[in-house]
Amino acid sequence: MKLHTDQLREALQLYLVMGSPNCAGADPVEVLKAAIDGGITMFQYREKGAGALTGAASLALGAQLRELCARHAIPFIVNDDVGMAEALEADGIHVGQEDTAAEEVRRRFPGKIVGISAHNLAEAQSALAAGADYLGVGPMYATRTKLDAREVQGPEGLVRMREGGIRLPLVGIGGIDAAGAAAVLRGGADGIAVVSAITQARSPREAAAELREIVNMIK
Repeated sequence: MKLHTDQLREALQLYLVMGSPNCAGADPVEVLKAAIDGGITMFQYREKGAGALTGAASLALGAQLRELCARHAIPFIVNDDVGMAEALEADGIHVGQEDTAAEEVRRRFPGKIVGISAHNLAEAQSALAAGADYLGVGPMYATRTKLDAREVQGPEGLVRMREGGIRLPLVGIGGIDAAGAAAVLRGGADGIAVVSAITQARSPREAAAELREIVNMIK
């Protein structure tokens, strides 16, 4: 599934990033079902961190999540793992600055969505040259989800990219919740990417619905 730019901007509006370690012991399939019911528009399978599944178990969970996304026409993205993205026939892959080289990912996935993390204008320009379809920009706020996260950029980081001429679809990520979502969108993001704001919520469905309402109000 390779989306046109306008379709991609729409798909990025509420982007859930999740693996089993993020679900506080809950079944990731049920968490994703609830999030889809609440209105997420894109999903990234990121099975990393303490207690993460590996090998066949990680692939099996990915297959369940992939099937659920396909059933609801939600673009399914795999974080960094090129082999898994191929095995699951993912709609795309997302890589960070320290992951697989962006040029290599673009070469291997000419017909798929390629997302690249960028923390400043220089990285954004490099990602654009490498063939990125969208950029994940952050961290917007302090986050405990990614222990090796870079220095907080804030919504101002998005403003700097837009002022620097970056026209690619942008999604803000890092510590975003209902309180901080609007500022990220107003800073120039096409959408927000969240982890714990949905996966750690008492009701993932209600949390997703609240965030989607904020996005709809601004977009």
